[in-house]
Amino acid sequence: MPEIPALDLTGKPQTVKLAVLGAHLAGMPLHWQLTSRDARLVSRTRTAPVYKLFAMTHTTPPKPALIYVSEGGGAIDLEVYELGVEAFGSFVVEVPAPLAIGTVTLEDGTSVKGFVAEPRAADGAEDITSLGGWRAFIARQKI
Repeated sequence: MPEIPALDLTGKPQTVKLAVLGAHLAGMPLHWQLTSRDARLVSRTRTAPVYKLFAMTHTTPPKPALIYVSEGGGAIDLEVYELGVEAFGSFVVEVPAPLAIGTVTLEDGTSVKGFVAEPRAADGAEDITSLGGWRAFIARQKI
């Protein structure tokens, strides 16, 4: 039987950058899930213009769904946080379907981990891409 090589952790990232764009934004109802894990705000930016944003139905608190599209997408406002690897792992296990953590391309062409959604998240949901982000949707709801 071949010998199993030792696990080499040198050069491995100790932190993960995570893009949030809905209920985890600063001032929103689930932001505490980041602050309780000592997440640090890195930047406020936008996605590349290749996504659609939907306001999902029947979620408490209300949540958006970000879905990659090859055409007809828009740039969506988001915040990028940095978390320790262990904190990131404990965060990810709390993400409910049809949401998921995937790779999100930012407007500058770089990629970070972030909230994405399965296509079924758009079933019955309102396409709010034209609003440019979740904060604009929430502000519109309060009018």
